[in-house]
Amino acid sequence: MAKKTKGARIQVILECTEHKNSGLPGTSRYITTKNKKNSPERLELKKYNPIMKKMTVHREIK
Repeated sequence: MAKKTKGARIQVILECTEHKNSGLPGTSRYITTKNKKNSPERLELKKYNPIMKKMTVHREIK
């Protein structure tokens, strides 16, 4: 049986920055994983926002 080890990968939540500033109701959030040793800074990706119906920048939240 394989050993379970505490890896460097953690689960993070990405939230849309443009939607947050627009004042529209609702939120666009995605869940992903990142390696905290290789990228200790906050993750920032372009993802699709279904409420605004366009690609927007999603930033990691705590």
